[in-house]
Amino acid sequence: QVQLVESGGGLVQPGGSLRLSCAASGNIFRINTMGWYRQAPGKQRELVAMATSNGRTTYADSVKGQFTISRDNAKNTVSLQMNSLKPEDTAVYYCNLNNGGTFYWGQGTQVTVSS
Repeated sequence: QVQLVESGGGLVQPGGSLRLSCAASGNIFRINTMGWYRQAPGKQRELVAMATSNGRTTYADSVKGQFTISRDNAKNTVSLQMNSLKPEDTAVYYCNLNNGGTFYWGQGTQVTVSS
């Protein structure tokens, strides 16, 4: 059984920073992809960033240069450093794991950017 546990969301003022973390446990394949998606109210869930176990990263155009994804393969963790946050970054952020073609999701963590 694979589980993803997220942490690090919260309320932050515009221009502030937050760091999200996600830990995967269970039968995790050595080669996998972990990433972050987000869903704002009334909108579809969208990719924010992903990182493969061999170090390849992908970012949504809207967060390039603003967010940084990193992972620790030995610990099966992935983090998302979010800087210069804007109100439009407000959403529920979900950790995702593609484990040999099977997708797993975290429970989601709320990020609210507001003054």
